[in-house]
Amino acid sequence: MEGLRKRSIALQPQLAAAQGNEGARSRPRLRKLLRPQDIIRRKRDGRELSRDEIQFFVRGVTSGAIADYQSTALLMAIFLKGMTDAEQAALTEAMLHSGEILDFSDIPKPKADKHSTGGVGDKTSLLIAPFAAAAGVCVPMISGRGLGHTGGTLDKLESIPGYRVDLSLKEFRAVLDQSGFAMNGQTAEIAPADKKLYALRDATATVEAIPLIVASIISKKGAAGLDAMVIDVKTGSGAFMREQDRARALASALVTTGNSLGVRSQALITDMNQPLGRAVGNSIEVLECIELLRGEIHGGARPVLELSIELAARMIVLSGLEASVDSARARIEKLHSSGAALECFRQNVAAQGGDPRVCDDPAGVLPLTAKSIKVESPRSGFVVKVETEEIGHAIAEAGGGRVRMEDQIDPAVGFLAEVKIGAELRAGDQIGMVYCDDSDRGPRAAARIQAAYEIAESPPAQLPPLIKEVID
Repeated sequence: MEGLRKRSIALQPQLAAAQGNEGARSRPRLRKLLRPQDIIRRKRDGRELSRDEIQFFVRGVTSGAIADYQSTALLMAIFLKGMTDAEQAALTEAMLHSGEILDFSDIPKPKADKHSTGGVGDKTSLLIAPFAAAAGVCVPMISGRGLGHTGGTLDKLESIPGYRVDLSLKEFRAVLDQSGFAMNGQTAEIAPADKKLYALRDATATVEAIPLIVASIISKKGAAGLDAMVIDVKTGSGAFMREQDRARALASALVTTGNSLGVRSQALITDMNQPLGRAVGNSIEVLECIELLRGEIHGGARPVLELSIELAARMIVLSGLEASVDSARARIEKLHSSGAALECFRQNVAAQGGDPRVCDDPAGVLPLTAKSIKVESPRSGFVVKVETEEIGHAIAEAGGGRVRMEDQIDPAVGFLAEVKIGAELRAGDQIGMVYCDDSDRGPRAAARIQAAYEIAESPPAQLPPLIKEVID
């Protein structure tokens, strides 16, 4: 538990500020009775919450003592009024300690992970984990489900028949030993407060609040006992942080909080002004990733591979296994071309109960549909803009995501994009293809996606770079 002790020490200066100037600790004082409505009212009125109030709230969420409608009221108040650095630190610590802190200190490898703030077609975790694991990093990945217009890593993985993302801590550890990486969701043992709040944020349009994002990410990653962490902060029309200034603010907050917990952290601000790669939707995103691992690289999917290599390389450097990003990239490229990364992925699929034949015949194993609707360009010209969030919502509404918390996902629903920003089209040319068995939902999604592509007479002045900034 030495790592946990260091993290607690690192947080003490910030947490002391959260308590305010209360005088000598030895002086006795009456402890007032805390009530959810009083805490909601204080934050609603823009006042700073104490550490005790925040801990009371997180404990109540975890135990179920605080009702969902009270939790969502406080989430909205935080969204509207924000949090101070001291409140942010207290919230992160409380969520971190709402469950068990995993201890992998006996595994003789550096422990590292990557987190993305989410985007449309963002599937890099499925490549980064085997890349880093094959390079000698232990990757205990605690992931999430679809949130808003974005897909979730767990939902994608569950499209592999039999694949389990509800591992017990004992099973989680066993998978790490077998394949070098494990993919799991928040459980009753791991960051349970975040598991509850994650779902409520999605249902109450409070996803974009920076304090809630930071606490969510760092509590999961801190609970996984990491040494290092790379964060992919998306910006653009398909990101929660559409403006680059807000993406930069989030990236800085994540890096600062991660480092304060003793987790070596770095963030990249990356483009989400169009779907990442070609595939949007659970099964076809897994298909795209396995094809990339197999060396079957379609031009439109290349950005997925490039970004995955970059993020994995930085994980390897932060883990101390390579001295430079260039040497780490070269190491990953060798592991990719040799098939070692694919074999690592195969071992993980088998260890988590999935069908490992998916690595040999992904199209034959994954739940896909042949029923498709063509998305055509309504006019001739150049693609100058993509309202990427609309594409995510269209696929979710067609059954490929969640509109309500209780919705079931159809893993076969998806969109395959054939063009990028800057492409020249003639009227009737194919923008992409929607895959959906529902004869009503499929055409509606296709029409919505068609409207998301802006076609102009002249090409765009510049193409969006994939990697915009690095935040240390």
